[in-house]
Amino acid sequence: MAKLYFRYGTVGSAKTLNLLAVAHNYRQQGKYILLLKPELDTRFGRESIKSRAGLEMAADILVAPETKLLEMNWDGVNCILVDEAQFLSAKHIEELRMLTLTKDIPVICYGLRSDFRTRLFEGSMRLMELADSIEEVKATCHYCNRKSIVNIKHVNGVAALDGPSVQLGAEEKYYPVCYKCYHKQVEAASKLQELLATV
Repeated sequence: MAKLYFRYGTVGSAKTLNLLAVAHNYRQQGKYILLLKPELDTRFGRESIKSRAGLEMAADILVAPETKLLEMNWDGVNCILVDEAQFLSAKHIEELRMLTLTKDIPVICYGLRSDFRTRLFEGSMRLMELADSIEEVKATCHYCNRKSIVNIKHVNGVAALDGPSVQLGAEEKYYPVCYKCYHKQVEAASKLQELLATV
């Protein structure tokens, strides 16, 4: 039976670069792969899957809330690669799981584990529950040399815990951080808010 893989990491950990390298290798061997991504991810263009290193490929399937993956034609597909899997619904993750069973196609999902509040995304949570293989794509903390495990959001140079979990195209900057630095930045932002409230 084919497996469902979840390869997760913080922002900037080269997840998409890894996905594109895997796609290139499959295609070099003459194998037929399909690239999927959530329709809502339009940061680099509607159909573009692009790494921060500049490599880019076009997505074959854009997954919208109403997309029914099990009703699509998967004949001849050797592998399914999914970018930004954290933004998929639990239902879509379950459908990908079923494709490994019914079509015997390996599915490799790449994405963030948690949002900037350290809470699991819906898609990531279901992947953690269903994946045969869970692998961390490692990166270092933006502030120190420890391994990053969470993402922190900055608004105007200050750590922020407000706003929606999914905020594409906004002016915020997201950094990969270890938990010690995350806690330190959030505490500093909280003290600054308290100070500003007294002015």
